[in-house]
Amino acid sequence: MPRLHLVELEDLPWFPAPVRDAGTGYLQFMIHAGDAYAPAIPLLAQAVRRSGATRLVDLCSGGGGPWRRLKGELAAAGLDLPILLTDKFPNPGAADAIHGNRAMDGVTFHPTPVDARHVPATIGGFRTMFTAFHHFRMLLAPFIVLLLMPWVRPFRLSNLLVTYLIPLVPLMILWDGIVSALRTYDVRELQSLVDAVKGGERFHWDLGELPAKGPIPITYLIGTPRT
Repeated sequence: MPRLHLVELEDLPWFPAPVRDAGTGYLQFMIHAGDAYAPAIPLLAQAVRRSGATRLVDLCSGGGGPWRRLKGELAAAGLDLPILLTDKFPNPGAADAIHGNRAMDGVTFHPTPVDARHVPATIGGFRTMFTAFHHFRMLLAPFIVLLLMPWVRPFRLSNLLVTYLIPLVPLMILWDGIVSALRTYDVRELQSLVDAVKGGERFHWDLGELPAKGPIPITYLIGTPRT
């Protein structure tokens, strides 16, 4: 099936914040439980060292992304750097949960919206973006949401209301999972994007696929300035 540029509900400015926050909280819970990006740690560590960066800036962080696990795994690889999480629609509950977690010392949430397409020059650091972790078993996703939402942290009564009383979150996860899968780039398409980047010859590019813990491989694209 060809890649289609449809709209994910969580990207719409008018989409209700309680539903978006519950959905991104669920996605963060799933990626933490599955430790989906652990195989990418060696590549990430190598790229950060090559860049000489002293801070990581994560884009489209949602409810916190994979950093509850990756921070410690990256530190074990010898890189214990401060991490700044950003999102176009910041999740205050997720920010509070991170600030109260000792294991997340050194991780902060940018308090104001940051559009990944127009990151301010004042936000410096090695930029990361993790996606596609909610594509697995899309048709079963609504039932998994119903099963696991009570364990999503931070716990909010509104999470339960928009999951069980009015099942907006299961429907959002199903729709956004299907849409994001249709929008995902494969390695060939990523290479075409790299070839079209103006000034791309000034960067060192790594791209390919890594085996993951589940059936869907990790597709990666890493660019670092050439020295």
